[in-house]
Amino acid sequence: MQHFKAHLPDESATAAIGGALAGALAPGLTLYLHGDLGAGKTALTRAMLQAAGHAGKVKSPTYTLVEPYSLQIDGRTVSVFHFDLYRLASPEEFLDAGFREHFNADNICIVEWPEKAFPVLPMPDIKILLSIPDVGREIELQAFSAQGSQCLDRLQSAPNLPRQGSDAPS
Repeated sequence: MQHFKAHLPDESATAAIGGALAGALAPGLTLYLHGDLGAGKTALTRAMLQAAGHAGKVKSPTYTLVEPYSLQIDGRTVSVFHFDLYRLASPEEFLDAGFREHFNADNICIVEWPEKAFPVLPMPDIKILLSIPDVGREIELQAFSAQGSQCLDRLQSAPNLPRQGSDAPS
């Protein structure tokens, strides 16, 4: 499994990795974001979407459960759906809301708290794990598909990327 790790000492480092991720996005990607409350899941998503060209506000979909965005990626319009499933009481609520239809080859889905919709949530291409050590944040990205590995390849070639360590596919 290909993965990438970095220490993010401050908010600007989180924004930098979000910007690098924006350049690595492609239609069809599903990203899971894991981490405790306050670990930076929404901050990372905000940085990613703004770096990808979204000019408006990026808010947490804690109460709406999903916020849609429209971005230009490689010359085409791509719908991006930012989910925050923290408030789901059961996986069936995910299905009842019709959210599964957004997970297809044309869209990008970014999911905070994916464990709340397990096992009905489609599998991720990339898992992003955020943690808060003594200072700053730690981030680890793990690829779970060929498309996820391609995304991490694009990410790792980004200039000025905060680095702690990365591994090639195993």
